[in-house]
Amino acid sequence: MSDPQIPAPPADVVQAVPVDGEPAPIDQAEEAITQPAKLLRIASMVRELLEQTRQTTLDEPGRKRLADIYGRAVGELSEVLSPDLREELGQLAPPMEAVPTEAELRVAQAQLVGWLEGLFHGIQAAMFAQQAAAQAQFQELQRRGLLAQNPQPDGEAQQDPRRSGQYL
Repeated sequence: MSDPQIPAPPADVVQAVPVDGEPAPIDQAEEAITQPAKLLRIASMVRELLEQTRQTTLDEPGRKRLADIYGRAVGELSEVLSPDLREELGQLAPPMEAVPTEAELRVAQAQLVGWLEGLFHGIQAAMFAQQAAAQAQFQELQRRGLLAQNPQPDGEAQQDPRRSGQYL
């Protein structure tokens, strides 16, 4: 009897892995990103904007334009996140009212960059956990397969490894 298999999520979805190492089915996943490439592009843009605002002094139209870009970036990010990540982002990156000061822009962008970096670290940790779980599962299947092909009672000597066939 074979173990029930959980269908793999679509290739463009990254999901968190619970502590037990078993990924949840995609409809039950708490944290998921539907378009990782888009997330990376936006994160790179926000990081570059933060660097630019640190190096220059912005006039009012520049601050307004940067606030619009920031708001649009947060909106685009929201589209690729699962509801719980979207809610977290909304709490950490609320919309800017009126024309922000340079300091407000820098703080908001730094906060967003920090959140995105934390998200990336979470993705890396989830991928590592998935790889470790897959490796453990592979080793278990390999162990079971070897035992099924060559069952030996306890205490009996191992068969000569050069004799690998059933009839040899």
